[in-house]
Amino acid sequence: MKDNLAQIFRKQAQKYGNRLAAEKRTKGTWSGWTWTEYYDNARAVGLGLYALGIRRGDRVALLSENRLEWVASDMGIIGIGACTIPIYVTLPGHEVAYIINNSDSKVFIAEDKTAVKKALSHIKDCPSLEKIVVIDAEGCDLSNPMVITFDQLLKMGMDLQKKEKGLFEKLSDDIQVDDLLTFVYTSGTTGPPKGAMISHKNILAVFDGLDAVVPAYDTDETVPFLPLCHVFERVAGHFYGMKVGVTAHYTESFETIVEDIAAKRPTIVLAVPRVCEKIYAKIMSEVKKQPEWKQKMFGWAKNVGAQVSLLKERKQPLPLGLKIQYSIAYPLVFKKLSDKLGGRVRWMTAAGAPLSRDIADFFNAAGIFVIEGYGMTETTAPVTLNTIKDYRFGTTGKTLPCNQVKIAPDGEILIKGDNVITGYWKMPEQTKEAFTDDGWLMSGDIGVIDKDGFLSITDRKKDLIITAGGKNIAPQNIEGMFMANPLFENVVIIGDRRKYLSALFTLNRDEMLRMASVAGIPFKNPDELYDDKAFLAIVDKVVEQVNKDLARVESIKHYRVLKGSFSTDTGELTPSLKVKRKVVNEKYKDVIESMYPQEL
Repeated sequence: MKDNLAQIFRKQAQKYGNRLAAEKRTKGTWSGWTWTEYYDNARAVGLGLYALGIRRGDRVALLSENRLEWVASDMGIIGIGACTIPIYVTLPGHEVAYIINNSDSKVFIAEDKTAVKKALSHIKDCPSLEKIVVIDAEGCDLSNPMVITFDQLLKMGMDLQKKEKGLFEKLSDDIQVDDLLTFVYTSGTTGPPKGAMISHKNILAVFDGLDAVVPAYDTDETVPFLPLCHVFERVAGHFYGMKVGVTAHYTESFETIVEDIAAKRPTIVLAVPRVCEKIYAKIMSEVKKQPEWKQKMFGWAKNVGAQVSLLKERKQPLPLGLKIQYSIAYPLVFKKLSDKLGGRVRWMTAAGAPLSRDIADFFNAAGIFVIEGYGMTETTAPVTLNTIKDYRFGTTGKTLPCNQVKIAPDGEILIKGDNVITGYWKMPEQTKEAFTDDGWLMSGDIGVIDKDGFLSITDRKKDLIITAGGKNIAPQNIEGMFMANPLFENVVIIGDRRKYLSALFTLNRDEMLRMASVAGIPFKNPDELYDDKAFLAIVDKVVEQVNKDLARVESIKHYRVLKGSFSTDTGELTPSLKVKRKVVNEKYKDVIESMYPQEL
């Protein structure tokens, strides 16, 4: 039998001992744990929970931003054979209570008083909950007998370790690979969130798949910034990084990513396309502020980089002339991107959504290979992946060895393998609906596999727009064309059952200011530009330009520029920065209807 995740963790702690395992920046200061300290803290958490009555198969909910206590809690819970139930910090109290109740969690580990309040304000809806453990107890009412501090939990665990030395290891050894390790709750589109049940076997299958294709080593370093609640960061970053022996430097916040990356100089960056797009848009915006001769030089270098990237992809040698041009272009343009990311990044991911060819070529020319892939919660993250040795930009790569992929007659991507979950917790009907009669997971995504085995995602099955005229339109393709322009921060195409397409835009503030400055448009406050006729005329021209490259039925007839930005806090974006179409459609319902006056 393969080692379970807890046994792998123990062996890694023994192997690396006093080497730095993980650290976190808080209020500008970095503090971390060696592998020995990491394991000791995880063991203390696990035994503390055991002292509270948590046993193999029980569930423990965890709500916190990324921090060392998060990973220690996760490995402690898993180490005693229990299940971690991660909860996003952005969820409101009633949704937190739903997940605690639905998972039958007995203990809730909460980051601070705000998280504690989310549970206590709906405590009647959480009959299984017996104890709340608060990590940062400042401002918490600790007179409530239900609430204890994280430090108290650790002490309980350390006391039990002294009394029953080896208990944690015994409990870890009793875990079977088919035992459940975590539930990851996915957003319900037509109902409540569903708890995808992930086992040790699922995780180990992903390890096998990644081992076969991913060049990661124990000398690698990462700077994680995606939330640990997300299956991608948790499985590919936290778990796989632990399995390989990667050192993790957790950023202070999403706003400090660039600063923290520059300070810690990672070799690997786990990101999503939106992060790559933001970096690229920032560079393009800065370039457009430069004198015309510098802009032309940049354009020349960018074109050289695209040629080099294409030949690399085709595994063709570079002609001598192109080699010479690239040797000039690299220090002038591409090295600056590499330096912004610390100068050591070998590869970074861009999984979960399409990435434009321009951006992929730009990063690749800078020596930073962008790995595009495809996966979902129900497959314990990755299904297909491009690799440094075998890739095709614009696709999500080839099928990993841990699973099989095929395309259904209607174009839907079907998946089968040991990485695929067995179902949703307490939801037999939804589980049945997720699989074909012969056991293939129905992804809900539409795709094609080319003759060389590369998978391309063409659309989300439920996101397909069917116009009033019966035309099927993939909104992501159109959105991608607009997003290629640094002016646009987010784009949402509207038009299902409508006579024509419309769009909602949020704009990149830096590019707005640059364009207004170039056009000589005066303003005291940048927000004035949202209502400035001269500035909106510029936006009109950009939209017209994109429309020229679209088929008539795909062109945007009306649009609205929304003030401000989408965010996870306001609910329009998922933790991996993808737009929640359902939320946007509901939130901006009146704005959308204003673009269809004849239908009112």
